[in-house]
Amino acid sequence: MQDLKKSNYLSIVTAVSLSIGLFLHNETEVEASAPDLAAEAAILVDAETGQVLYSENEDVILPPASMTKIMTEYLVNEAEANGEISWDDEVQLSEKTLQMSQDYDLSNVPLREGETYTAQELYEAMAIYSANGATIALAEHVAGSESEFVDRMNKKAEELGMEEYEFVNSTGLNNASMNGLHPEGTEADAENMMSAEATAILTFHLLNEYPDVLDTASITEKTFKENSANVLMENWNWMLPGSLEEHLDYEGVDGLKTGYTELAGNAFTGTAERNGTRYISVVMRTGSRMARFEETAKLLDYGFEDFSEAEVINEGEVFDEASAFPVIKGKEDTVSASAGESLSLLLEGGETEGITPSVSINEDMLNDEGELEAPLEAGTEIGTVTLEGGSGQEYLLDEAASAQAVPLVLEEDVEKAGWFALTTRSIGGFFGNMWENASNFVKGLF
Repeated sequence: MQDLKKSNYLSIVTAVSLSIGLFLHNETEVEASAPDLAAEAAILVDAETGQVLYSENEDVILPPASMTKIMTEYLVNEAEANGEISWDDEVQLSEKTLQMSQDYDLSNVPLREGETYTAQELYEAMAIYSANGATIALAEHVAGSESEFVDRMNKKAEELGMEEYEFVNSTGLNNASMNGLHPEGTEADAENMMSAEATAILTFHLLNEYPDVLDTASITEKTFKENSANVLMENWNWMLPGSLEEHLDYEGVDGLKTGYTELAGNAFTGTAERNGTRYISVVMRTGSRMARFEETAKLLDYGFEDFSEAEVINEGEVFDEASAFPVIKGKEDTVSASAGESLSLLLEGGETEGITPSVSINEDMLNDEGELEAPLEAGTEIGTVTLEGGSGQEYLLDEAASAQAVPLVLEEDVEKAGWFALTTRSIGGFFGNMWENASNFVKGLF
């Protein structure tokens, strides 16, 4: 009998131990679902909405090296879109540009005096091969001088909502490596600075405003100035399908920009699209050229494998606080409102727990008593529905966050009541008030 009790006791202990073990194991799995990155700073963002899915030291300002060229790409594309320059322009080369392009310790295509180069050719050299001389030539073509271009870079950064940044040249080189050819007005030992978050904001704007940049960024190799310079430009982005390092190929990657200086270490801003979802990733100060791509792959895997789109507001959904709005001067006394559109979020595991809709009414639609006035038309927007609670609702920009809302619209028409009905109600209301006042007076006597 004692052995049986002992056996039952051991069974219970074993069962409890296994339960605790499984709980701890599952808890560890949940905690370990986010990638463990070997990078000093990193961020992963949904390229369509600006929703931040992962961040680590994202606001720490670090040297971005040639990821600086993302801003140069933005400003060149902006200048072309505004008609300031044309891709077919033949770019005049300064002595500074020619000299910089002959420095083979830096990433370059050699530019020669007397040769003609179009803005398109120089742009491709910058975007594919990170050619520094070509980058400076474009900066001078757009703004007249690299110094003026740097001013544009800093002004545009503020305009785009970037907070942690400082641009001192168009290329991302440290000024010290430019052998005295750094932009006028900048320190000889200065270096561009930008946080992972600021880099993601810049890239978010670039991809949404000038999506064609990926047509160039995704080219794995191209000959520069064929039949002349005849330089084979191999893209430094080794995650591109068909790149030099095939084992780093990543499905869906089509951009964007690598970076390296001694101070910056190895950095990479990547972007990839699968099944209609595009991500922007930034990793800074990784251990090696290979590591910047390996850490990027971890980030992108996390986005594509752990997150799924979940519908959190359904079109036509009615909420308690919007189910019966009071109406005056109408054939009906109340009217209901519902979500005019559906809203989806990228959520880890598609988990919607803790996320609740919040209704906000446009006060201009209501009178002083908080009523709507007939006549009213179905579909009229009277407010918005946003989300509260849950996780995964951090956004790069305030305007991106505010865009994650749907209109609250009236579900049906409410016709204005006829004069007779309105008069009857008015009379009824008048006598009703008289009765209430008289009743209150009588009660006051006792």
